[in-house]
Amino acid sequence: MASLRMLVPGKTPEVYHLYKKITSLGKVRENDIVIPDPLIGDTHAHIHYDGKHYNIKPLTRQNPMHINGRKKRKHRLKEGDKIRIGGVELEFHIQDIPTEETEAGTTMVEVNSYKKLYEFSQKLLTDYEINSLLEKLMDMVIEITNADRGFLILMEGETPQIRVARNLRRENIADAVSQLSDSIIDKVIKTRKPLIISDALSDDEFSSSLSVINLKLQSVMCVPLLERGSLIGVIYVGNHNVIDLFEEDSLEILTVFSSQASLLIRNALLVNELKFDKEQLSQRLDKIMYGEIIGACPAMQDIYRKVDKIAGTDISVLITGETGTGKELIAREIHQRSNRTSGAFITINCGAIPENLLESELFGHVKGAFTGAVATKTGRFQQADKGTLFLDEVGELPLNLQVKLLRALQEHIVTKVGATQPEHVDIRVIAATNKTLEDEIKKGAFREDLYYRLNVVNIFLPPLKERGEDVVLIAKFILDKYAGELNSKVRGFSPNALVAMKKFDWPGNIRQLENHIKKAVVLSDKNLLGPEDLGLTADVMEPIKPLAEAKEDFQRNYINEILARNNGNRTKTAKDLNVDPRTIFRHLEKEEKMKRVEE
Repeated sequence: MASLRMLVPGKTPEVYHLYKKITSLGKVRENDIVIPDPLIGDTHAHIHYDGKHYNIKPLTRQNPMHINGRKKRKHRLKEGDKIRIGGVELEFHIQDIPTEETEAGTTMVEVNSYKKLYEFSQKLLTDYEINSLLEKLMDMVIEITNADRGFLILMEGETPQIRVARNLRRENIADAVSQLSDSIIDKVIKTRKPLIISDALSDDEFSSSLSVINLKLQSVMCVPLLERGSLIGVIYVGNHNVIDLFEEDSLEILTVFSSQASLLIRNALLVNELKFDKEQLSQRLDKIMYGEIIGACPAMQDIYRKVDKIAGTDISVLITGETGTGKELIAREIHQRSNRTSGAFITINCGAIPENLLESELFGHVKGAFTGAVATKTGRFQQADKGTLFLDEVGELPLNLQVKLLRALQEHIVTKVGATQPEHVDIRVIAATNKTLEDEIKKGAFREDLYYRLNVVNIFLPPLKERGEDVVLIAKFILDKYAGELNSKVRGFSPNALVAMKKFDWPGNIRQLENHIKKAVVLSDKNLLGPEDLGLTADVMEPIKPLAEAKEDFQRNYINEILARNNGNRTKTAKDLNVDPRTIFRHLEKEEKMKRVEE
């Protein structure tokens, strides 16, 4: 490739490659070659390449130029010509001038190229706007390779699609498809190997290609973008004006650049996908959120419909379900949608307060009622007047207080500890428990009359493991919340993390999920949380059973359930299940053997 060596007194010579059809020389920065002399023209001269020769000509008669010591108006450049413009001399060479080598043998061109790659990597840390980022990438590729146009082509499935098309002036190319050779791109995609063509019109393999002929292609380079062995696209650069513009060194630099850029592009695309995913999540949450509750599964939709029906009444509600399923959220939602929304929503955890203080917490006490009662205090019942009282973990109430609670619910009257004057309260009571109160009644630990007073309407919250895709929606919502609060770099979950979350049983339900995510957000330095960040490694995941074993487990559990429902009546169970009674007998024999083995 032709080049100019600029000789400025007192400075290291600089080399400029003539890779454009028209190369401008002048004192202002907009020129291709900036000549440091304030007395010359803003754009002093042009070097024009006509496909065979390089011709230099000043723009006006007032712009002097000397060639080999003689003043010239125009000149066809030859090897070794010396051009003087102002106080600067330039040497013209048809072939590349040997470039200064570093101590390690790397050319300054390569050093500058790697420096630009590093700068691009730094930009990625602050610029996640995908279109802007990819345009900057191609502008840099064009600058590094001396091409006059560049294209970033990304794979969408099996189909290559032009994502960015840029020219030398850092502008987008409108008719990008017509500027590319399909045959060259197809070869790089198939072979996954970089390709350099010095003169496409004379190349044995591509000279007959219609795209090459129509475009009159000369210098072309095309390199694959590989990320962990997967092809994500190609970078294609070309110059339609200069033959032999690209050499093996250029291809090697672009190949190294592309190998690093692949990871950066993948990260940028991933961040862009996460932003899109976040927008979609926000839109979806707007549709499926029920107040502060997230859930789209059929079971949750049924709960929402039930809440809508009962919220406007004062009917007592018992919310049941495993710990961490969101019972208080449901209670709050009932209150918010009721006629009592202007009143207070008062909560008390019946299992968290010592038994000797619980009565005082519920009903209040007067000064001097017991040691430490230094002042009269209102209880939660009085505080909830005209509002809603939420009794969480009501199954933990001691029997003696259950009697007083029943009276308060029946008569809407409470008496402070140590007082004689009863007080009327206008409240609605919502209770919750993770215990099976029917079992507690059988054990004598819970009053049956109180149970029926509390359980006028029952709302059962399903465990998280039975809520399907809800776990993903809730996890993304929690992550977004804590990533913002804690100023974390975490942006989302890896695909494996999403799979692991759906497979895990979550015995602690939403509360456990929230704890795992919050801990991961604090401790992780990655953009995406993996299963290991969430503590969902293989050793804590429930193993996948063979289908036959899973069927056997289901059948055994289901028979036991129907037997329990029929109070152990084998004949009725066999009839209900539409099986031979001997099947039930064999089942029971097998259960007995298993018990003996366990013992």
